[in-house]
Amino acid sequence: MSSQPSHPALLIPGPIEFDDAVLQSMSHYSESHVGAPFVATFGETLSMLRKLFQTTDPSSQPFVISGSGTLGWDLVAANLAEPGDNVLVLHTGYFADSFADCFETYGVKATQLKAPIGSRPQLPEIEKALKEKSYKLLTVTHVDTSTGVLSELKALSELVHRVSPETLVIVDGVCSVGCEEIEFDKWQLDGVITASQKAIGCPAGLSISMYSGRTIKAFQNRKTSPGSYFASFKNWLPIMQNYEAKKASYFATPSPQLIHALHTSLTQILSKPLSERFAAHRETSQKIKKAVTDLGLKQLASDPADQANGMTAIYLPENVKAPELLPNLMKKGVIFAGGLHKEIAAKYIRFGHMGVSVTDPKRDDIDRAIKALETSLSDAGYQKA
Repeated sequence: MSSQPSHPALLIPGPIEFDDAVLQSMSHYSESHVGAPFVATFGETLSMLRKLFQTTDPSSQPFVISGSGTLGWDLVAANLAEPGDNVLVLHTGYFADSFADCFETYGVKATQLKAPIGSRPQLPEIEKALKEKSYKLLTVTHVDTSTGVLSELKALSELVHRVSPETLVIVDGVCSVGCEEIEFDKWQLDGVITASQKAIGCPAGLSISMYSGRTIKAFQNRKTSPGSYFASFKNWLPIMQNYEAKKASYFATPSPQLIHALHTSLTQILSKPLSERFAAHRETSQKIKKAVTDLGLKQLASDPADQANGMTAIYLPENVKAPELLPNLMKKGVIFAGGLHKEIAAKYIRFGHMGVSVTDPKRDDIDRAIKALETSLSDAGYQKA
């Protein structure tokens, strides 16, 4: 049994429920961020991230920096593009708009390739766009938290390397790393940015990313200085390299407690084959999506190939309103999220199913959530047609 105080199961698309041991790591006593014990922990954490992202290339580089997942956008925009450069942003929801806005803040010209709500840009469209203009970067949101749309990375990366080999392939993996398959080396990805609080299962506060050797070279060959001080690779790259080599280093103070929590979470994740973890998330996702269909409800992502394995975005029946449904769900012991996509926010809810709620056999979060959804809809007067 969990040692945590009784509380509703947090089943939003992040933050997620945390394992007891991860939370206990957060209570680690205060220690020096340049002392040998912490440096060893941080170094091991960076090395474990290589295994999570499935990279063995010594030229690839993990980063862990205090900040939210949003900091990842700044790391990409400030370091990998220069003012006046063109970047292609594949749009599957709210977070592509924000990534594009971040690029524009740094004077980078962002072109968005949009798809209808609930789907993703198709490969022929992407190929056409890449042939029309030279792009420094292409960005794709692996799972858009606002829509639950899953983008296919392997075929996309193959296309970019074939049609526009100089374009770097950058993945926003905030809602995918830890629950969706990502083979960094095999798929020839150039950057994946993520955060601690979603499928990785660690409290919020860490921006986590991995970059390829050619991405680091692209940074080193830029003509202008990065447009950010805190997010500059110039400042962070030697720090990350030193920590992984177990050498004390300093630019800005990290959070030792959060690093300990991440170390614990990664140790748990890597204690079993990653294939088993991804399979468990797929199995749970299919169970939830079948339950949604059985209730007569529809998902934003109607094509199964476009449906994420760590969350489900569900259209509400016409007579059911989220401001009434969500509090009733909480009374029944589960917390879902409201809609986020600007055009349809009031019309749907989001069910997050990542991490220990999926992988811990002692937890019944998912079954309770499905039952709570069914009874709450009934309470709201909904009956399947």
